[in-house]
Amino acid sequence: MIRITATIAIDESEIHEEFIRAGGPGGQNVNKTATAVQLRFDVDKSASLPMDVRERLIRLAGRRVTEDGVLIIDARRFRTQERNRQDAINRLVELIRRAAEKPKTRRKVRPTLASKRRRLDAKRRRGELKKARQPVPDSE
Repeated sequence: MIRITATIAIDESEIHEEFIRAGGPGGQNVNKTATAVQLRFDVDKSASLPMDVRERLIRLAGRRVTEDGVLIIDARRFRTQERNRQDAINRLVELIRRAAEKPKTRRKVRPTLASKRRRLDAKRRRGELKKARQPVPDSE
């Protein structure tokens, strides 16, 4: 079990990992070993996630989610399988944590009378300043 929050935990059987060859540092060893990790997590069919978290996760993940609702995370930052595997899991956990945070509801508020007055006073002062810049008309 991978603990995400106090109420959410994911079973490791829901995560599928595939090791693929990665480019980057490592010399010729890169051509022989599959160190990059492609982690797949089926968001749509996950029993561990509440429905609202699923929807926010799909929205947060963006292009990383396929049409079938499978989240794909590629990890190829490190030279070893284990570090890439841990990196992919950490990125998944962080993404789910962000999706688990409920967004604050927006409350409509009206500006106070004092704030309206301050705004109008500032506009009037600014207008007077601009008017003072104009050339004085000739009195002929």
